[in-house]
Amino acid sequence: MKTTIAELEELVEGKLLRGNPEAELTNFSALDQADSNCVSFFGNPKYADQLASTSAGLVLVPAEQVEAPDSVGLLLVENPILAFDTIIKEFGIKPPEFVAGVHDTAWVDASAELDKERVSVLPNATVSAGVKIGRGTRINSGAVIGENATIGEDCEIGPNATIREGCILGDRVIVHSNVVIGGDGFGFEFVEGRHQKIDQLGIVRVEDDVEIGASTTIDRARFGETVIGEGTKIDNQVQIAHNVIIGKHCIVVAQVGISGSTRIGNYVTLAAQTGVAGHLQIADQVTCGGRSGVIASITEPGGTYFGYPAKPLKENRRESMWIKQIGGLIKRVKALEKRVEE
Repeated sequence: MKTTIAELEELVEGKLLRGNPEAELTNFSALDQADSNCVSFFGNPKYADQLASTSAGLVLVPAEQVEAPDSVGLLLVENPILAFDTIIKEFGIKPPEFVAGVHDTAWVDASAELDKERVSVLPNATVSAGVKIGRGTRINSGAVIGENATIGEDCEIGPNATIREGCILGDRVIVHSNVVIGGDGFGFEFVEGRHQKIDQLGIVRVEDDVEIGASTTIDRARFGETVIGEGTKIDNQVQIAHNVIIGKHCIVVAQVGISGSTRIGNYVTLAAQTGVAGHLQIADQVTCGGRSGVIASITEPGGTYFGYPAKPLKENRRESMWIKQIGGLIKRVKALEKRVEE
């Protein structure tokens, strides 16, 4: 990267509040790691202390009145996070260029339907019988697409990902490395002292604009569909069990586990390591804080829940405060008992 402040001002359509427009910048960095050659951004008030002590050459800010060292250039933008993303896309490491065609080492069944001039299948990928792949989609190295699976247009299937038989992906779906979509649901019946496997004969349907993080597993339905709604973003190492239905534009953060047949509404956020029991419902726009344990349905839309079992945030905080007071109460009771005995 080598650019001037003036060029960045034009790129992000910002307004220079202070700084030398001709000053050169050669890198980008976080506020607390930046030096005078770096551009950084201030997108969250909790980093105000870092802004006040940063050594960055230029910081993207959302308002004119901010506390920053006099030596730091300030560029006013509507959204510093998105503007900084624009800079990274322009000067950062770019993803591999899309190159249509099927690599010699890839295996594509003759019955698969794909336009080889508009689809990219990279080395050692497998595309099985009856598969349908839309134009602009890239199947990366080592990925396996099972029989009769359907993948829409402009999708990215990461290295070593597996899309099992019959599963359906919409358009612009991103599947990162080592994801498994459509593995068997965990279904067993205890019969005569043994765990007897129950066949999992449904599919997974992933709607448009979903992104699924590395090493996440989404189990196929026992019957019918496991569904991931339009625009939902799933982080790494998430487990979604059979017949779960997740609504539109949800956020599911790392190491979340969702048990079978649970229904999750639209615009729901499940923070890291949240666990959700099976056969429950979570209403629209609910947020569950990190490491929450949801063991009963949440039927009221909106609201933030926390703890185990997950409760409304105010209630959880109140109970936590009571628990902290127990030690003092025990001491007072013992003191009163001693006085009574005396």
